[in-house]
Amino acid sequence: MYFNSKGKEEVTYDAIVVGSGISGGWAAKELTEKGLKVLLLERGRLVKHGEYPTANLDTWDVPNRGRLTEAEWKDYEKQRRTGYTVSHFTKHWWVKDTEHPYQETKPFDWIRGYHLGGRSLLWGRQSYRLSDIDFSANAREGHAVDWPIRYKDIAPWYDYVEGYIGVSGQNVGHPQTPDGNFQPAMDLNCVEDHTRQQLKQKFNDRLLMIGRAAHITKPEGHNGRGTCQYRNRCVRGCPYGAYFSSNASTIPAAEATGNLTIRPHSIVHSVILDKKSKRASGVQVIDAETMEAHEFYARIVFVCASTLPTASILLNSKSDRFPNGLGNDSGELGHNLMDHHFHVGARGEIEGFDDQYYSGRRANGIFIPRFRNINGATKMKDFTRGYGYQGGASRGGWHIPREALVGKKLKEVSSQPHGWGMNLLAFGECLPYHSNKMTLRYDKPDKWGLPTLDLDVEWKENELNMRQDMKSQAAEMLEASGFKNIREYDDQSNPGNGIHEMGAARMGRNPKTSILNKYNQIHTVKNVFVTDGACMTSAGNQNPSLTYMALTARAADYAVTQLKKGNL
Repeated sequence: MYFNSKGKEEVTYDAIVVGSGISGGWAAKELTEKGLKVLLLERGRLVKHGEYPTANLDTWDVPNRGRLTEAEWKDYEKQRRTGYTVSHFTKHWWVKDTEHPYQETKPFDWIRGYHLGGRSLLWGRQSYRLSDIDFSANAREGHAVDWPIRYKDIAPWYDYVEGYIGVSGQNVGHPQTPDGNFQPAMDLNCVEDHTRQQLKQKFNDRLLMIGRAAHITKPEGHNGRGTCQYRNRCVRGCPYGAYFSSNASTIPAAEATGNLTIRPHSIVHSVILDKKSKRASGVQVIDAETMEAHEFYARIVFVCASTLPTASILLNSKSDRFPNGLGNDSGELGHNLMDHHFHVGARGEIEGFDDQYYSGRRANGIFIPRFRNINGATKMKDFTRGYGYQGGASRGGWHIPREALVGKKLKEVSSQPHGWGMNLLAFGECLPYHSNKMTLRYDKPDKWGLPTLDLDVEWKENELNMRQDMKSQAAEMLEASGFKNIREYDDQSNPGNGIHEMGAARMGRNPKTSILNKYNQIHTVKNVFVTDGACMTSAGNQNPSLTYMALTARAADYAVTQLKKGNL
């Protein structure tokens, strides 16, 4: 039984936004700036910008130089297998697997952070646009369903978002990676620039450029946010606000309007469907601390809880009209899960640059855009779609003398870095397979009585064939650029490990085959919008967060317009 201790008026807003990560923060900003009173619901704790407890600590300031003990690791067994560093510098951002369990029909690395800002405090900040080759791929190849939009529909919103968050990068005129609204680019180091020149000379389809990163490099505007200090401590939270996060950017902007109410520790159970209007009237919430049940009401609802929680909320929103989940007439809700597969590529070493180094710790790498299956000349017989490379070049760590040295000689030997090496790490597209899915396990509830997830996702033949090419082409490019001791690798990665889970409530043109329309509305519940990764119809091979932001800004603009016209 759900109830409110307050009158309905006191818990009614113009809009409710579920989730405060990259998409939820943008929804809150756009809706409040357009004059709506907005309730932002976050299932985790409150984190204000600057409240990043380890941002300025050094290794000697924390236990065990940051490493967890075996006893501490017992709370993070699934997080541990991902290869991402959970340490005393970062563990407050990661959920404990023991407190937030999930089930796996097939291995899935679900990486989560429950706090205000969500994974916007943890993301890799790489910011690339999808292109028309991505938006038209499903229709062109006959996979899944067609996107209901094309690049021209979202291009102005990419411009808008890039200008607001601050993306450093270069315009290079590459059709698979459209140019954007960029701040000054970070610099390639000497070996990366050498590799760029070699690839340009020896291949007619390869381009190496500096990554496009959501880091401010020009000290103007951006609501007082600072510029990147080249500390590369981003995963701890940036006290300068130099990289984009909800905490440093969109949420403060929403708060400045006076139209935002933030309620942390609020786990959304389901969306309430009004039987008469067939519209959502609000959401049901469980207080994470008190276990109390609440209802909040609004004219529109943006569900931006991250792909899997968003799909969970919709699946759990059952009614006589929607016995299989809100808006799920198609039966596609929870299906078509995608991620990017990676941990594959090649490494090599190069001579001749021992008199050069670099300044600072650049929190960015290189990017080589997709070059496979672009046209007839680049069509591959063993796989469709494509991949790009990230990574970069660096010098090895400082020499540790093997012989017994003291004084001046010890200092001289210890101050010499090792040689240069380079890593090309590929990120590949996964096709949207209906069989890659999530389901709710009501027989295994969590501590709040909500069903846990069972994840049944795998790479199939197309992805596995692609990985062979991802390895061999990385090695070929390194060899062509003069590298030696080249080592191909495929360290495997479970779905989820790319942290780009997408697709569980896809956009489409037909309510019989998709959940959302071209404006991210649920086809059959027009006042509910989904703009996080759940909405994606295909994955591309690019980091997707910039697309989530652009789709959110576009959907919010449409929602407010329709609200004013009385259509919602």
